[in-house]
Amino acid sequence: MAAHWEFYFRPTTSTVSSPVTADIMEHFDSTNEILGAFVTTVFLIGYTFGPSVIAPLSEIYGRAILYKICIVFFIVFNVACAVANSMGSLTVFRLLAGIMGSCPVTLGPGSVADMISAKGRAKAMSAYVIGIILGPSIGPICAGYIAPAKGWRWAFWLMAIIIGAIAIPVMFLQESYPYVILKQKTEKLRKETGNQDLRSALDTGKSPGQLFVFSIWRPIKMLISPIIFLLSLYCALVYAYLYLCFTTFPELLSKKYGFVTGPSGLATLGLGVGSIIGLFISGGTSDKISKYLTEKHGGPAKPEYRLPVLVVGAIITPIGLFLYGWTAHFGAHWIVPIIGTAFIAAGMVIAFMATTMYLVDAYTVYSASATAANTMVRCLIGALIPLAGPAMFSKLGYGWGNSLLGFIAVAFIPVPFVFYRYGERIRESKVFKIEF
Repeated sequence: MAAHWEFYFRPTTSTVSSPVTADIMEHFDSTNEILGAFVTTVFLIGYTFGPSVIAPLSEIYGRAILYKICIVFFIVFNVACAVANSMGSLTVFRLLAGIMGSCPVTLGPGSVADMISAKGRAKAMSAYVIGIILGPSIGPICAGYIAPAKGWRWAFWLMAIIIGAIAIPVMFLQESYPYVILKQKTEKLRKETGNQDLRSALDTGKSPGQLFVFSIWRPIKMLISPIIFLLSLYCALVYAYLYLCFTTFPELLSKKYGFVTGPSGLATLGLGVGSIIGLFISGGTSDKISKYLTEKHGGPAKPEYRLPVLVVGAIITPIGLFLYGWTAHFGAHWIVPIIGTAFIAAGMVIAFMATTMYLVDAYTVYSASATAANTMVRCLIGALIPLAGPAMFSKLGYGWGNSLLGFIAVAFIPVPFVFYRYGERIRESKVFKIEF
């Protein structure tokens, strides 16, 4: 439960600066729109680099210790954001907060895989990932209402206070990673029996230094698989579209619809509602579809049985982009573009869930590294694409700008069909099989 709440509120911090960007830029006397957007998306740059270190460390020292260390530094860097005295220092502290905030996102799926069997894993994953789904939608609401009353700095103070309260139960987390648990039991038996030849069944024989270097290379090596790379790329694009909404939505609502800071943050509830719908679609059907296909084919469950639900997400994402773009372009009632963002959010959630479930089922022991590879690609693209948003919409408008993104999303619709049919063959081929 403690890890669940940590997982919920850390992603909230990723978008907390979105509705107060104008206040921050005014305070530091800046007019650079790209820099203003970067204050929000730089958090995702931290999500890109954090997993490359956190994932291998977790496979050496365990997940619990990293949850505890990272949450402490996460609080420290949010406090630093609250007292920053320049745009440069604020950006750096946001980056560092993102690195520490990537811990539960990186280790969460692995923690679920440690404790839940494949048959019921989708529902457990749904309960666990609700933070990454709803968190980014809650952040703008919190900041949108506290900033006008207390100032933009209180958006970061609020996050530090909330995470500080969550840190207390996190300090009592128990280890769940089998490799580390067996290692600890083996060390205890060595002391009790005096037999120094005892070895864990999962012991690789490598020193911690060798294991760290080997593990840090593992997520990068996994990206040579076309399945992992293309699924991660698709997930990254949809994730980027979501953050593009976060960085451009406040300006759209304020300039075109006359919203003030508070209600403009509240408008991101459309993204939250869409996220919940996507969560119910993926979490409610993934296990059932996998069970049905397993029984139909009369064999063991396969990771590819997690991919059919991805088709739904691949279809509704471009629908949301076209709806959002053209209704905003023609100035339709503000609720209509918000409905469009709900479709985008639902598509992102389904893509994230299906991809994560696939990686966890296919690489259970190394699920932290597999999800780290996915997170690195997803967050790097998610951080960079929104920076092009202001210039793109300025030249193309909301209609054709979002249509361009929609056409790219349409191009990815065949991906789940191809990997469902040929995924196992690709995974087991000599060219692309990942061996450690």
